Amino acid sequence: MSSNEDMENTRRLSGFMEKFINAILVAIPLAGAFFILDIPSRIGMPILREQYYGLFFALTLPCIFWMLPATERSRRGIAWYDHLLAAAAFITGMYVAFFYEDVLRTLGEYTPMRIGLSIVAIVTVLEAVRRTAGNILFILGLLFILYAHYAEYVPGIFGGAGTAWPELFTYLYLDGNSLFGMSLGVSAVVVLAFILFGNLMFGVGGGEFLSNFAMAIFGGFRGGPAKMAIVASSLFGMLTGSAAANVASTGVFTIPLMKRIGYPAHIAGAVEAVASTGGSLTPPVMGAAAFIIAEFTGIPYATVAIASILPAVLYYAGVFIQVDLEAGKKGMVGLPRNELPSLRKTLHQAYLFVVPFTALLIALFVFGQSPEMSAFWGILAVFACALVRKETRNLTWVVTALNHTGKAMLSLTAIVAMAGLVIGVINLCGLGFILPMFLSQIAGDNLFLVLVIVAVTSIILGMGMPTVAVYILLGVLMGPTLVEAGVPVLAAHLFIQYFGTVSQFTPPICIASFAAASIADAPQMKTAFASMRMGALAYPAPFLFAYSQVFLMEGQPWEICWAMLTALFACFLLGCALVGYFKRPIPMWKRILLIPFSGLLLTATSSDQLLTGLLQDCTGLLAGIIFVALELHATRHARTV
Repeated sequence: MSSNEDMENTRRLSGFMEKFINAILVAIPLAGAFFILDIPSRIGMPILREQYYGLFFALTLPCIFWMLPATERSRRGIAWYDHLLAAAAFITGMYVAFFYEDVLRTLGEYTPMRIGLSIVAIVTVLEAVRRTAGNILFILGLLFILYAHYAEYVPGIFGGAGTAWPELFTYLYLDGNSLFGMSLGVSAVVVLAFILFGNLMFGVGGGEFLSNFAMAIFGGFRGGPAKMAIVASSLFGMLTGSAAANVASTGVFTIPLMKRIGYPAHIAGAVEAVASTGGSLTPPVMGAAAFIIAEFTGIPYATVAIASILPAVLYYAGVFIQVDLEAGKKGMVGLPRNELPSLRKTLHQAYLFVVPFTALLIALFVFGQSPEMSAFWGILAVFACALVRKETRNLTWVVTALNHTGKAMLSLTAIVAMAGLVIGVINLCGLGFILPMFLSQIAGDNLFLVLVIVAVTSIILGMGMPTVAVYILLGVLMGPTLVEAGVPVLAAHLFIQYFGTVSQFTPPICIASFAAASIADAPQMKTAFASMRMGALAYPAPFLFAYSQVFLMEGQPWEICWAMLTALFACFLLGCALVGYFKRPIPMWKRILLIPFSGLLLTATSSDQLLTGLLQDCTGLLAGIIFVALELHATRHARTV
């Protein structure tokens, strides 16, 4: 599993610094495990959560400055200012780690030392974000900080009393609702635990099992490698929560296989990009997003996971149908049986994935453990599996898994730290109330317009960011806006999570599509637009559950079943329209007609609007059945002529 998806320009280090940084990277997940397992309390030295966050900050940010150059010119070696920034980040983090109990008792004091440390901490966070996520996010964070001070000069609804620099800096650095608050905490606890779980499970052989199992099941069918990529990437992505890392780990063998059997390079890349991205939308783990949504909303995790089932099924059904139709359109066949892994031998390794994942689920759903503790029960099961397998009994793979986990946390930590600063400004200036008021002034009572604005904003803000970080930032900025507009809390947060996630394959900045294009040796933008087509259902789906809770598994059983069946048929019709093929090529006029008919089937039928819903569904069903019947008849007729 790749861990450097957001750190493509990493310096190539050697000698002492390479060993030193690798040691710190290994220490990051070990420190997390130390805190999550509550070892300090068990040995009589309890610590505050902010103290652990300070240590986590002090370990991760210096590695960013050492590993990522400030400019292209500074790639050859670590510059003096990199060491200076690393030392500054370490000091500001360790100050919180050692002295936060004293800070809490005197939080309102603005001493020169605190103000100086606050400025240094904010500068290091902004520079770390610039190096890991680019200038757009850096500018966004800077604008929020400047707004907090100069709000009195801002006209209209966003105007207000500015905050003095000493108060602002100290609040952003030391208050528990800002830098060292929930956003950094979720990353340092829940996300770290699941990334570690995923890396350890893949290290022991769970990833190899997933790939071989998917290949054995689907490799022999038409378009088999593409279908295998969908299954493997969805399971990988569900655990890693990183679309680009998924592409890098599974795409290196799925994309060449897809190209080999006849998929164009850009289509092969698009399939992998969309399949990998969807893992963050797939329950029960959702790349740790399900747990973060539960943390943000106060809704039980099980409710979040169950609500995400139908949208995820529709997402992957849409992709699966398109790759099958694409294979039929190009006359593809499956791979020869002698090139596929033996299903019987593959199943002998099933325990490497099934046992840890089952332990995780039992801890979550049966014993009601916290997400991070459930991940550690899964990790314990991984080690049990490792002892069974001769190849992994020496445990040398553990160091590699720890190192990869540390690397995976770097760019994410920079972004969620900046998200913490943004949260601090929002709390300090009341933007959580002002932004919904502003959007309501623009859109009036038009909920659809509000949803469109939030969707576009979510895609823009999510460009180039890891999926977990995307949700954390959007959950703070956009979640209250949708709730204020009348969208139920869970639907609102799933809405922004979906659009933040699809930014991974939506142009112009789409890291999953670009990563897949580089592996496929295909044009980047061509791959990106093909990804949009493959993942087309991800764009209307959030609007569906924003308007109807039936798509979130809330309602009568017959309503949910009917919605699922009609939506799956809609996926089929939409796939035919987008690919332009069923049993034969479909003319453009038919493709255009299929789109609105599939749209009719996507609307949910509920008890309170039974007649209208059934009328729409029956219209779409009738049109779809007629289309299928005519195409089948024409195909049979052509064969007999």
